[in-house]
Amino acid sequence: MTERRWDPTLGEWRTFATHRQGRTFLPKSDSCPLCPSRPEHAPTEVPRPAYQLAVFDNRFPSLSAAPPQPSVLGTWLHPVEPAAGATEVVLYSDQHDLTLADMDVEHLSRLVDVWADRYQILAAREEVRYVFIFENKGEVIGVTLNHPHGQIYGYPDIPPRALQELQTATRHQEEHGTCVWCDVVASEHAAGIRIVAQNRHWMAFVPFAARFPYELHLMTMRHAPSLLDLSDPERQSLAALLKTVLTGYDALFGFSLPYVMSMHQAPTDDGPWLSVSHLHLEFTPLHRTADRLKYLAGSELGAGAFINDTVPEQTAAELRAAVDRAAASGAA
Repeated sequence: MTERRWDPTLGEWRTFATHRQGRTFLPKSDSCPLCPSRPEHAPTEVPRPAYQLAVFDNRFPSLSAAPPQPSVLGTWLHPVEPAAGATEVVLYSDQHDLTLADMDVEHLSRLVDVWADRYQILAAREEVRYVFIFENKGEVIGVTLNHPHGQIYGYPDIPPRALQELQTATRHQEEHGTCVWCDVVASEHAAGIRIVAQNRHWMAFVPFAARFPYELHLMTMRHAPSLLDLSDPERQSLAALLKTVLTGYDALFGFSLPYVMSMHQAPTDDGPWLSVSHLHLEFTPLHRTADRLKYLAGSELGAGAFINDTVPEQTAAELRAAVDRAAASGAA
């Protein structure tokens, strides 16, 4: 069963996908369904002996192009609709034990091109209004497959957090006549204290009001609504900055740091969002120390109010030092 139900108290759609309860859960490396297919082994999702990058429809989709009809009838208070959209898997490498941090800039540049290609293709589908590119890395995040991969969802509406950002950016533009993200970039560049790494086209910084201790935002230095608005040099700069911050993350505590990566960019519904959409990536690790996690508890889950146990200026300094260590060791 897959369907979407409307919450009238918060004005949000929720997706239900009961078949995902049976999806593959942390298989051994020799039976990984995301590795290349090998003779005398069960076939995998990639029927080839090797690959660089691969994209395919999720076998356990939350959203799909031809979803079944809902299991219940909706009402005026509780509308229900089919879970239309897209759910794709992006394989970063055919090597099972790698992470994005292990890959060179050239490979990451190809990944950025794949992201842009999928954004463009999914954006053309009538049922898709928002393309969300993300990665869940690490078992503490909740991954069910350890093979290096990310995902792409094509939502039939603009999801709540992205919509809140766009609405806030619209109010900012109406009040100040500027893009709030461009103002943030200018402010962080002027302050300097929360910047972790930057290059000609991109900046990585700990947000002034970070929700998580080692949260990082990667943002274009100029106003670019989506991946399709980036020049080739800007795409390559994104790949280079990804390499820098990811190797820095791994140098922070001396192990491969789990995180959620979220890419926010312009909706695909031709709505009035281009002037307030500013492409950026958000990295949210759960660790607050090497051996302690930032749990979402009463204030966060019950009230939606984040409480951070650290100071962004200090965590930015720690991350800069980690980036320097990674560069000195040759990892970056």
